[in-house]
Amino acid sequence: MSEENPYQAPQSNVEPEMSAETLTLGNPQSVPVGRGMGWIGDGFSLFKMAPGIWIANVVIFFVIIMVLSLIPVVSLIMNLIMPVFMAGFMLACRDLEQGEEMTVGHLFAGFKQRTGALIGVGALYFALLIVVMVVMFGIMFSMGGAEAFMAEDPMAAQQAMMGPGFMIGMLVGLALMIPVVMAYWFAPALVALHEDVGVVEAMKLSFMGCIKNIIPFLIYGIVMMVLAIVATIPVMLGWLVLGPTMLGSMYAAYREIFTE
Repeated sequence: MSEENPYQAPQSNVEPEMSAETLTLGNPQSVPVGRGMGWIGDGFSLFKMAPGIWIANVVIFFVIIMVLSLIPVVSLIMNLIMPVFMAGFMLACRDLEQGEEMTVGHLFAGFKQRTGALIGVGALYFALLIVVMVVMFGIMFSMGGAEAFMAEDPMAAQQAMMGPGFMIGMLVGLALMIPVVMAYWFAPALVALHEDVGVVEAMKLSFMGCIKNIIPFLIYGIVMMVLAIVATIPVMLGWLVLGPTMLGSMYAAYREIFTE
Protein backbone atom coordinates (compact mmCIF):
# COMPACT_ATOMS: atom_id res chain seq x y z
CA MET A 1 0.00 0.00 0.00
CA SER A 2 1.43 3.36 -0.96
CA GLU A 3 1.52 6.10 1.60
CA GLU A 4 0.23 9.54 0.70
CA ASN A 5 2.52 12.46 1.27
CA PRO A 6 0.61 14.94 3.46
CA TYR A 7 2.79 17.77 2.11
CA GLN A 8 2.12 17.00 -1.55
CA ALA A 9 -0.01 19.49 -3.48
CA PRO A 10 -3.47 18.11 -4.27
CA GLN A 11 -3.90 16.70 -7.78
CA SER A 12 -6.90 17.40 -9.96
CA ASN A 13 -7.93 16.24 -13.41
CA VAL A 14 -10.36 19.09 -13.87
CA GLU A 15 -9.48 21.05 -17.02
CA PRO A 16 -9.43 24.84 -16.72
CA GLU A 17 -12.55 26.61 -17.92
CA MET A 18 -12.10 28.37 -21.25
CA SER A 19 -11.55 32.10 -20.97
CA ALA A 20 -10.93 34.92 -23.41
CA GLU A 21 -7.22 34.10 -23.42
CA THR A 22 -7.80 30.43 -24.31
CA LEU A 23 -9.86 31.18 -27.41
CA THR A 24 -7.09 30.35 -29.84
CA LEU A 25 -7.32 32.31 -33.05
CA GLY A 26 -6.54 30.33 -36.17
CA ASN A 27 -6.71 30.93 -39.89
CA PRO A 28 -10.26 31.36 -41.23
CA GLN A 29 -11.75 27.93 -42.00
CA SER A 30 -14.32 26.83 -44.55
CA VAL A 31 -17.37 25.17 -43.03
CA PRO A 32 -20.08 22.93 -44.52
CA VAL A 33 -22.83 24.67 -46.48
CA GLY A 34 -25.51 23.64 -43.97
CA ARG A 35 -23.83 25.61 -41.20
CA GLY A 36 -25.52 28.73 -42.51
CA MET A 37 -28.69 27.33 -40.95
CA GLY A 38 -26.77 25.85 -38.03
CA TRP A 39 -25.50 29.25 -36.87
CA ILE A 40 -29.08 30.44 -36.49
CA GLY A 41 -29.91 27.38 -34.39
CA ASP A 42 -26.81 27.96 -32.26
CA GLY A 43 -27.80 31.59 -31.80
CA PHE A 44 -31.26 30.58 -30.61
CA SER A 45 -29.66 28.14 -28.15
CA LEU A 46 -27.63 31.02 -26.68
CA PHE A 47 -30.82 33.07 -26.42
CA LYS A 48 -32.58 30.29 -24.50
CA MET A 49 -29.82 30.29 -21.88
CA ALA A 50 -30.90 33.75 -20.62
CA PRO A 51 -33.99 34.98 -22.53
CA GLY A 52 -34.98 37.66 -20.03
CA ILE A 53 -31.56 39.35 -19.92
CA TRP A 54 -31.19 39.00 -23.69
CA ILE A 55 -34.48 40.82 -24.28
CA ALA A 56 -33.64 43.49 -21.70
CA ASN A 57 -30.24 44.15 -23.28
CA VAL A 58 -31.64 44.31 -26.81
CA VAL A 59 -34.40 46.72 -25.74
CA ILE A 60 -31.92 48.95 -23.90
CA PHE A 61 -29.61 48.86 -26.92
CA PHE A 62 -32.34 49.91 -29.34
CA VAL A 63 -33.51 52.70 -27.01
CA ILE A 64 -29.94 54.04 -26.81
CA ILE A 65 -29.57 53.92 -30.58
CA MET A 66 -32.92 55.66 -31.12
CA VAL A 67 -32.06 58.43 -28.65
CA LEU A 68 -28.60 58.97 -30.15
CA SER A 69 -30.05 59.07 -33.66
CA LEU A 70 -32.17 62.07 -32.65
CA ILE A 71 -29.08 64.11 -31.80
CA PRO A 72 -27.76 65.58 -35.09
CA VAL A 73 -24.01 65.56 -34.38
CA VAL A 74 -24.01 62.33 -32.40
CA SER A 75 -26.00 60.47 -35.05
CA LEU A 76 -23.21 61.10 -37.55
CA ILE A 77 -20.63 59.35 -35.40
CA MET A 78 -22.89 56.52 -34.20
CA ASN A 79 -20.96 54.11 -36.42
CA LEU A 80 -17.93 54.73 -34.20
CA ILE A 81 -19.52 53.27 -31.08
CA MET A 82 -21.60 50.53 -32.72
CA PRO A 83 -18.70 48.01 -32.60
CA VAL A 84 -18.32 48.75 -28.88
CA PHE A 85 -21.88 47.59 -28.21
CA MET A 86 -21.44 44.63 -30.57
CA ALA A 87 -18.35 43.61 -28.62
CA GLY A 88 -20.43 43.58 -25.44
CA PHE A 89 -22.88 41.14 -26.99
CA MET A 90 -20.02 38.94 -28.21
CA LEU A 91 -18.49 38.88 -24.72
CA ALA A 92 -21.88 37.94 -23.33
CA CYS A 93 -22.12 35.02 -25.78
CA ARG A 94 -18.67 33.83 -24.76
CA ASP A 95 -19.58 33.92 -21.08
CA LEU A 96 -22.86 32.08 -21.69
CA GLU A 97 -20.96 29.43 -23.63
CA GLN A 98 -18.64 28.99 -20.65
CA GLY A 99 -21.53 28.58 -18.22
CA GLU A 100 -21.41 32.05 -16.74
CA GLU A 101 -24.36 34.38 -16.25
CA MET A 102 -25.31 37.11 -18.68
CA THR A 103 -26.02 40.51 -17.13
CA VAL A 104 -27.13 43.94 -18.26
CA GLY A 105 -23.53 45.01 -17.69
CA HIS A 106 -22.46 42.93 -20.68
CA LEU A 107 -24.08 45.51 -22.94
CA PHE A 108 -21.43 48.04 -21.86
CA ALA A 109 -18.52 45.59 -21.50
CA GLY A 110 -16.95 46.92 -24.69
CA PHE A 111 -16.45 50.29 -22.99
CA LYS A 112 -14.19 48.62 -20.41
CA GLN A 113 -11.71 46.76 -22.64
CA ARG A 114 -10.15 47.47 -26.03
CA THR A 115 -12.49 50.43 -26.46
CA GLY A 116 -10.02 52.36 -28.61
CA ALA A 117 -9.55 49.49 -31.03
CA LEU A 118 -13.30 48.93 -31.25
CA ILE A 119 -13.87 52.61 -32.03
CA GLY A 120 -11.10 52.25 -34.61
CA VAL A 121 -13.12 49.48 -36.28
CA GLY A 122 -16.12 51.79 -36.38
CA ALA A 123 -14.00 54.65 -37.78
CA LEU A 124 -12.54 52.50 -40.56
CA TYR A 125 -15.97 51.11 -41.40
CA PHE A 126 -17.41 54.64 -41.50
CA ALA A 127 -14.57 55.80 -43.77
CA LEU A 128 -15.22 52.90 -46.15
CA LEU A 129 -18.93 53.77 -46.20
CA ILE A 130 -18.06 57.34 -47.19
CA VAL A 131 -15.86 56.06 -50.03
CA VAL A 132 -18.69 53.87 -51.29
CA MET A 133 -21.16 56.78 -51.14
CA VAL A 134 -18.76 59.10 -52.97
CA VAL A 135 -18.25 56.56 -55.75
CA MET A 136 -21.97 55.81 -56.00
CA PHE A 137 -23.09 59.43 -56.17
CA GLY A 138 -20.17 60.29 -58.46
CA ILE A 139 -21.43 57.74 -60.98
CA MET A 140 -25.00 58.98 -60.61
CA PHE A 141 -24.10 62.61 -61.14
CA SER A 142 -21.76 61.88 -64.05
CA MET A 143 -24.45 59.86 -65.84
CA GLY A 144 -27.36 62.21 -65.25
CA GLY A 145 -28.82 60.44 -62.23
CA ALA A 146 -28.60 63.62 -60.13
CA GLU A 147 -32.05 64.62 -61.40
CA ALA A 148 -33.56 62.03 -59.06
CA PHE A 149 -32.43 64.19 -56.11
CA MET A 150 -32.67 67.68 -57.61
CA ALA A 151 -35.99 67.50 -59.43
CA GLU A 152 -38.79 69.41 -57.72
CA ASP A 153 -41.52 67.52 -59.55
CA PRO A 154 -42.11 64.10 -57.90
CA MET A 155 -42.94 62.55 -61.26
CA ALA A 156 -39.72 63.83 -62.80
CA ALA A 157 -37.74 62.50 -59.84
CA GLN A 158 -39.40 59.11 -60.20
CA GLN A 159 -38.56 58.98 -63.90
CA ALA A 160 -34.96 59.96 -63.17
CA MET A 161 -34.70 57.10 -60.69
CA MET A 162 -35.51 54.71 -63.51
CA GLY A 163 -32.74 56.14 -65.68
CA PRO A 164 -29.45 54.34 -66.38
CA GLY A 165 -27.31 56.76 -64.36
CA PHE A 166 -29.25 56.23 -61.16
CA MET A 167 -29.55 52.48 -61.61
CA ILE A 168 -25.86 51.94 -62.45
CA GLY A 169 -24.80 54.07 -59.50
CA MET A 170 -27.03 52.06 -57.15
CA LEU A 171 -25.72 48.74 -58.48
CA VAL A 172 -22.10 49.84 -58.12
CA GLY A 173 -22.79 51.09 -54.61
CA LEU A 174 -24.38 47.76 -53.67
CA ALA A 175 -21.47 45.82 -55.16
CA LEU A 176 -18.99 47.89 -53.14
CA MET A 177 -21.01 47.60 -49.93
CA ILE A 178 -20.85 43.81 -49.89
CA PRO A 179 -17.07 43.55 -49.27
CA VAL A 180 -17.27 46.42 -46.77
CA VAL A 181 -19.91 44.60 -44.73
CA MET A 182 -17.89 41.38 -45.00
CA ALA A 183 -14.84 43.15 -43.58
CA TYR A 184 -16.89 44.53 -40.69
CA TRP A 185 -19.06 41.50 -39.82
CA PHE A 186 -16.65 39.66 -37.48
CA ALA A 187 -14.31 42.55 -36.67
CA PRO A 188 -15.87 43.53 -33.29
CA ALA A 189 -15.72 39.92 -32.07
CA LEU A 190 -12.13 39.47 -33.27
CA VAL A 191 -10.97 42.67 -31.55
CA ALA A 192 -12.90 42.09 -28.32
CA LEU A 193 -11.95 38.43 -27.86
CA HIS A 194 -8.32 38.54 -29.02
CA GLU A 195 -6.11 41.20 -27.46
CA ASP A 196 -3.37 40.88 -30.06
CA VAL A 197 -5.63 41.53 -33.07
CA GLY A 198 -5.54 45.06 -34.41
CA VAL A 199 -8.17 47.00 -36.33
CA VAL A 200 -6.90 46.41 -39.85
CA GLU A 201 -6.03 42.77 -39.15
CA ALA A 202 -9.50 42.15 -37.71
CA MET A 203 -11.19 43.53 -40.82
CA LYS A 204 -8.90 41.53 -43.10
CA LEU A 205 -9.64 38.33 -41.18
CA SER A 206 -13.36 39.06 -41.22
CA PHE A 207 -13.30 39.54 -44.98
CA MET A 208 -11.37 36.32 -45.52
CA GLY A 209 -13.69 34.40 -43.22
CA CYS A 210 -16.71 35.57 -45.19
CA ILE A 211 -15.09 34.89 -48.57
CA LYS A 212 -14.21 31.31 -47.59
CA ASN A 213 -17.81 30.71 -46.53
CA ILE A 214 -19.73 32.67 -49.13
CA ILE A 215 -22.29 29.90 -49.78
CA PRO A 216 -23.11 29.28 -46.09
CA PHE A 217 -23.46 33.04 -45.67
CA LEU A 218 -25.76 33.24 -48.69
CA ILE A 219 -28.03 30.62 -47.13
CA TYR A 220 -27.75 32.38 -43.76
CA GLY A 221 -28.73 35.70 -45.34
CA ILE A 222 -31.76 34.28 -47.15
CA VAL A 223 -33.07 32.53 -44.03
CA MET A 224 -32.48 35.61 -41.88
CA MET A 225 -34.33 37.76 -44.40
CA VAL A 226 -37.36 35.49 -44.23
CA LEU A 227 -37.22 35.43 -40.43
CA ALA A 228 -36.91 39.23 -40.37
CA ILE A 229 -40.13 39.58 -42.37
CA VAL A 230 -41.92 37.19 -40.04
CA ALA A 231 -40.53 38.95 -36.94
CA THR A 232 -41.72 42.33 -38.23
CA ILE A 233 -45.34 41.28 -38.79
CA PRO A 234 -46.49 41.22 -35.12
CA VAL A 235 -45.71 44.92 -34.50
CA MET A 236 -41.94 44.19 -34.51
CA LEU A 237 -42.33 42.02 -31.39
CA GLY A 238 -40.65 39.10 -33.11
CA TRP A 239 -37.39 41.04 -33.00
CA LEU A 240 -37.27 40.49 -29.24
CA VAL A 241 -36.33 36.91 -30.13
CA LEU A 242 -34.77 37.36 -33.56
CA GLY A 243 -32.44 40.14 -32.41
CA PRO A 244 -30.70 38.04 -29.74
CA THR A 245 -30.75 35.02 -32.06
CA MET A 246 -28.98 36.98 -34.79
CA LEU A 247 -26.35 38.27 -32.37
CA GLY A 248 -25.81 34.76 -31.04
CA SER A 249 -25.52 33.42 -34.58
CA MET A 250 -22.76 35.94 -35.31
CA TYR A 251 -20.82 34.62 -32.33
CA ALA A 252 -21.47 31.00 -33.33
CA ALA A 253 -20.14 31.69 -36.83
CA TYR A 254 -17.08 33.44 -35.42
CA ARG A 255 -16.31 30.50 -33.11
CA GLU A 256 -16.58 27.95 -35.90
CA ILE A 257 -14.67 29.87 -38.54
CA PHE A 258 -11.88 31.49 -36.54
CA THR A 259 -11.15 29.51 -33.37
CA GLU A 260 -9.39 26.20 -32.99
